[in-house]
Amino acid sequence: MQKVATTGNATLVAYDGEPLLATDPWFGDEEPAYFGSWVLSHQIPRQLKDDILACDYVWFSHGHPDHLNPTSVERFKGKKILLADHVGGRIYKDLTPGGFDVTILPDRQWVKLSDNVKIHCITTRIQDSILLVDVGGRLFINLNDAGTRDCSRYIRSITRHYKHSYVLALSGYGDADMINIFREDGTFVVPRAARRPSVDAQLRNLRKATGARSVIPFSSFHQYQREDSLWAQAYTTPVDVFHSGLSPGLECLPPFSSVDCVTGNVETPHHETVIVTPRPATDFGDNWSDQLEPADVRAIETYFARKERIRKHFGFVTFKVGGKEHSIRMDGRMDRGITFEVPRGSLMSAIDYRIFDDLLIGNFMRTTLHGLESLNEPPGEFNYNVAKYGDNGLAETDEEIAKYLAEYRRRAGIDRLVSALEDQSRNFITRFAKQDTPLYRMMKQLYISLR
Repeated sequence: MQKVATTGNATLVAYDGEPLLATDPWFGDEEPAYFGSWVLSHQIPRQLKDDILACDYVWFSHGHPDHLNPTSVERFKGKKILLADHVGGRIYKDLTPGGFDVTILPDRQWVKLSDNVKIHCITTRIQDSILLVDVGGRLFINLNDAGTRDCSRYIRSITRHYKHSYVLALSGYGDADMINIFREDGTFVVPRAARRPSVDAQLRNLRKATGARSVIPFSSFHQYQREDSLWAQAYTTPVDVFHSGLSPGLECLPPFSSVDCVTGNVETPHHETVIVTPRPATDFGDNWSDQLEPADVRAIETYFARKERIRKHFGFVTFKVGGKEHSIRMDGRMDRGITFEVPRGSLMSAIDYRIFDDLLIGNFMRTTLHGLESLNEPPGEFNYNVAKYGDNGLAETDEEIAKYLAEYRRRAGIDRLVSALEDQSRNFITRFAKQDTPLYRMMKQLYISLR
């Protein structure tokens, strides 16, 4: 039996006679993520759970808890944990003291796992990674949440040698991000997910970017359960969107599919819907009335003191906890800053464990922008400099970040130049057309067709 099955949120299971490899095994129907905010949208069938647990190898793409879950990972002690060769090696450094058997995969090289299965890992500068999985001569391109930035041409150079290829990637309306955002005047920034952007267009673009012949919806199957984040459920993507309204020429397999890599036959085992019972924040150690203690304030100040680019480009970062504000003065313009309203428990866990991104994506923390349009607005780029480069990449000073980015540019080679040109093209488009208007979509499709 040579087979690949998908299940859960972003779990691929590769078989060579027996279960061999599982990717990002989050048992989110039992073990929530993001401080209890997220659970799976569908249960993982018992047989698939058993197969995941029977795998010799387990690969983790990145550190977000819907991929590398701190509870689920404990089930894999004794297995061979495979990680990307990321600058900083944060996940390796976190796992090895806990008794895990961890191997760093060489970047952009094939590694043989069995007679009929080999893998190829690609790092990205946002501390995510991609895994190409060859099972019996069929190629599965596991992008999870990484996208194809700085490696699209490279992936296509591999895909063109395969008659059968499948791309698996995050798609949907876009709630799997920080969307609990407010302007300074208190108005809610309606997320792009509210406009329900075309999933069909996303899937077609993924296929074009990678050269894959088929698409399997992936890394998109979660829902909210905390009472203070249930509001975000309105922006999740219903699973039936991946079945209906797709282009006739788009070969899209159903979510949770199993592909026989000898015959090409596809089966879709039934996955029961997870029915959520709303749970209070206190179930997860969060009481919105708790206030910061003096030691907490010092820890937060120390955390941001290390983030050189944030201090340089922001005037302040304020935390409103238990109804009381604590503002950290920085060196940038005083009209540019951010206020986070957040419960003490999850905030201090994020500070102590350096997982600030988990607060943003959990979507129970209220974020107010002052003099900013988004958390990714340059030159401060709060999300990248705090979470991606800082917490996950262990690069916090200007010098550390410069070296960090230089290494990823070196690995990407000419793809990095192509991505830079694509960035300029996107900037050109947005100067002439507002996002999600007919003109914008027309210009974007023209740009994609010329890639």
